[in-house]
Amino acid sequence: MAKKVPATKSEIMAAIADAAGISKKQAVAAYEKFLAIAYEGAKGAKGIVLPGLGKLIKINRKSRMGRNPATGEQIKIAAKKVVKFRVAKAAKDAVLA
Repeated sequence: MAKKVPATKSEIMAAIADAAGISKKQAVAAYEKFLAIAYEGAKGAKGIVLPGLGKLIKINRKSRMGRNPATGEQIKIAAKKVVKFRVAKAAKDAVLA
């Protein structure tokens, strides 16, 4: 039987705490700090690289013409900022292998 992979936040925090030999509270604090660093880095001009996982970047999406699916009427979609995540090759190889 295969080992159960953590799926919820509490299961992930428990797995990190167990692997690192720290308390769950310390694991949550470390994870939250990691997220804060990633979010702040993504706001920058070049984004932030999460080694082995990917790159989190903010991009400006141009305005474009779209179509209302209910009526078929053409509408203008305004320009906006969006967050993108580009998966690293190492992550792709690990998941798809």
